[in-house]
Amino acid sequence: MNWLKIATVAALAGWPGIALAREAVSCGGAAMLGGAQLNCSHVEPQAPPQFCTFSWALHTSAGDQKIVEGSFMLPPGASNVTVYQGSGFDSALSDPIVICRGDK
Repeated sequence: MNWLKIATVAALAGWPGIALAREAVSCGGAAMLGGAQLNCSHVEPQAPPQFCTFSWALHTSAGDQKIVEGSFMLPPGASNVTVYQGSGFDSALSDPIVICRGDK
């Protein structure tokens, strides 16, 4: 059975249809001093506008966990756009998860 796994991985590694694309959006977020903010930039000039969704686990000042979610659109050239801002948070429990898709 292991030979089948090895053969599958070897075949996929050489498959000409697999390509890695450069990310078109770069995001960063922080939670401290009672607030949270997530900023994003469209960093690939050749990429179309990007429709993105995000999810972020934050720790509230009251000691609870809250998941914040949302979506946004970033046109080419957009830089340092605040896509989420909230208050009542003292730290992040996870990094923000941002998934984007663009259509030509």
